[in-house]
Amino acid sequence: MKKAFVFPGQGAQYPGMGKKLYETSPVAKELFEKANEVLGFRITDIMFGDDAEALKQTAVTQPAVFLHSVIMAKVLGDDFAPDMVAGHSLGEFSALVAAGALSFEDGVRLVAKRAAAMQKACEATPSTMAAVIALPDNVVEEVCAEIDGLVVAANYNCPGQIVISGEIEAVKEACVKLKEKGARRALQLPVGGAFHSPLMESARVELSEAIEQAEFQIPRCPIYQNVDAKAYVDPAQIKQNLIAQLTSPVRWTYCVQNMIADGATEFTELGPGAVLQGLIGKINKEVSVSSKDTL
Repeated sequence: MKKAFVFPGQGAQYPGMGKKLYETSPVAKELFEKANEVLGFRITDIMFGDDAEALKQTAVTQPAVFLHSVIMAKVLGDDFAPDMVAGHSLGEFSALVAAGALSFEDGVRLVAKRAAAMQKACEATPSTMAAVIALPDNVVEEVCAEIDGLVVAANYNCPGQIVISGEIEAVKEACVKLKEKGARRALQLPVGGAFHSPLMESARVELSEAIEQAEFQIPRCPIYQNVDAKAYVDPAQIKQNLIAQLTSPVRWTYCVQNMIADGATEFTELGPGAVLQGLIGKINKEVSVSSKDTL
């Protein structure tokens, strides 16, 4: 029996997130204040407030979800005892900091840099994403490959749920063809750009410099990384995978399957919401899945 801790990505945020943590834990309060200092603005005012639109801005959302997740791990203290960790997209940074591969301050800086670089890439090229429901992975990949223009499979969330990413017209055309192939839904998402596609190349280049300069340590347990769903502990390899992540698909289905194959029987989601719990339940109904969002 092994314990896996998993960390959500952008989209899991909600107004008021982290407020209870701040008010009830001196450890949490100190870390939130440190993050405000590193970021140069009081992100806690936005997180703890009720302005959902302000929280949706990429420059706020990504650090907010990261902070909520990592601070929950820190507050757990000795109860945070993972045999393995993984994070969905942005959540990979949370997992790395929680597992000790990266300092809290460096994590905050990298996530802020990532958010800014992705926002810039979104503004440079009009692009979008779409959720595809109830089609096998290979069918989605084949349809994307046939489209004139850039569209790729970006998030393998669970069997029968893939997110595609690319140029607006290419994504629209792919949605039509995927419905013809039998998709129950192929629906454009309200996002600002084509995350985890080649259109994020400028963001990847910008972020890679910051990642290269950051100091990475051997984590306390293996981290299953998005790019190939394999377990890593080598800091140099972790860095390279993290750099590749922005333009590569998130292979979440395969991360979870590999963690289970390596003995994970208990998954705990740390961070806002319960998105990953739902996905893990669809990937494998036998494992135990829980959350600590009540902290």
